[in-house]
Amino acid sequence: MALKSMTGFARREGRLGHHSWQWEARTVNGRGLDVRLRMPPGYEAIEQTVRDACKKHLARGNCTLVLSVQRDSGESAARLNEELFKQVVQAAKRAREFVDAAAPTLDGLLSLRGVIETKEVEEDESAEKERMEAILSDLKDLLAQLVTARMAEGEHLGAAISSHIDEIEILAETIEHAPSRTPDAVNIRLRERIERLIGEASQLDEQRLHQEAVLLSAKADVKEEIDRLRAHNEAARELLQNDDPVGRRLEFLAQEFNREANTICSKSNDIDVTQAGLALKTAIDRMREQVQNIE
Repeated sequence: MALKSMTGFARREGRLGHHSWQWEARTVNGRGLDVRLRMPPGYEAIEQTVRDACKKHLARGNCTLVLSVQRDSGESAARLNEELFKQVVQAAKRAREFVDAAAPTLDGLLSLRGVIETKEVEEDESAEKERMEAILSDLKDLLAQLVTARMAEGEHLGAAISSHIDEIEILAETIEHAPSRTPDAVNIRLRERIERLIGEASQLDEQRLHQEAVLLSAKADVKEEIDRLRAHNEAARELLQNDDPVGRRLEFLAQEFNREANTICSKSNDIDVTQAGLALKTAIDRMREQVQNIE
């Protein structure tokens, strides 16, 4: 069984040189595949590559991908502002012409604001390309991890759906062999109904009673619905073993299951069939809730 849920979460961290990053992916149910990206400025060039990678791994679901990138603090170079330093030195010499004071020390001059400038080391093109490749490589690992999480959840969903299919099959058998569906049971109910209406069983026409019983039995016949339920059960079990995304087909089958259950309830001619029909609708509704999570 290779069912995948549309719900999943994955996180991946990486580092290269002075940069570290973190990927997070979260998916929830959706009619199709909707990828939403949250990436820092400067990473627009890889957005389409990220979307294409998501399409290769995911078929359905609302997917939110977040990339966070940090650059180490302190990755900078110091340089002497020569023009400012010369001006400070000249100003100090000029000031000593008016005041008898010791010459300023080098430490003192360098400590003046602006004399020493710090500038972040610029990353060359090859280093930037290598970092982007590493980030995209981690994205592939992230998506693989996400698919694994969705498959694990899909396994639980498949077991639940299979259990509901078994329940539907048992209820279909119960309805098919319900005592109230036998011709004799239909005849008795019809006789009782007519007796209540006219009050005298001796006036009943046995031939007419038989004809009415046959007619009532035909109207209440749910054999076709039972047969279709069995066919739907078989189709659903085959889909559960399919490696392709089958969520939409399972949703369609669930609608067909529900249609047959509604027809059975509308044709019901006794409390036992009605109760089994309602239980059938409940089982189908539970199955539909699980199916809506399948990719």
